[in-house]
Amino acid sequence: MNQPANDKKDISIVCFSGEFDKLLAAYTIATGAAATNRNVTMFFTFWGLNALKKERGRKPIGKDFLSRVFNWLMGGRNNLPLSRLNFGGASPKLMSGMMKKSNVAQLDELMDAATALGIRHFACEMSMHILGVSKDDLIDDVKEVVGVATFLNESENAHIIFI
Repeated sequence: MNQPANDKKDISIVCFSGEFDKLLAAYTIATGAAATNRNVTMFFTFWGLNALKKERGRKPIGKDFLSRVFNWLMGGRNNLPLSRLNFGGASPKLMSGMMKKSNVAQLDELMDAATALGIRHFACEMSMHILGVSKDDLIDDVKEVVGVATFLNESENAHIIFI
């Protein structure tokens, strides 16, 4: 049964992958849903947090040796791998070029659109604790650091999508 146009189901997207193409998909769905007047929440956990770091390149952030190593290896938004056929990191750059040539929105543009559309960005408290990431390490779009219970309560009436 179709819902009335003014009663659209909210969307919550769990971003647990830090892969370029999966983050593109998450932001494409999020901005599309927000553009059709749905409330959208994005919850970034583990490798997905990499897209939200202020530092776009490799930086050894964290409180201890292992967290610094993990965060350096993750590399920030400029180093997001492709989920398949990454070719040593060359594929995301090639794909970005193909997208630009086809006049398709880039990841940064989709993230800017998400901000303009009022999409809520939540960062996973547990993942941040494990990886030694602080809220200060994240982009300003992240208004809240929450645990899974809070995310689930906030998503109670939403479709939850895992990417």
